[in-house]
Amino acid sequence: MEWWYNHRTGEVEEGPLSLGIDRDGPFQTRHDAERAPQIAAERAQAWRDEEDSVDD
Repeated sequence: MEWWYNHRTGEVEEGPLSLGIDRDGPFQTRHDAERAPQIAAERAQAWRDEEDSVDD
């Protein structure tokens, strides 16, 4: 089973129900799909931190 987060509606989907442009995933658990915005923010911060360390 795969879970998806629809960032247009803010809802979690069981399987890829919506258009690909509107969803993030797949995630292995519903919980991870629910955390998709937080996971994306954490990854973006990690990339910024990595870029900052290269610039130093």
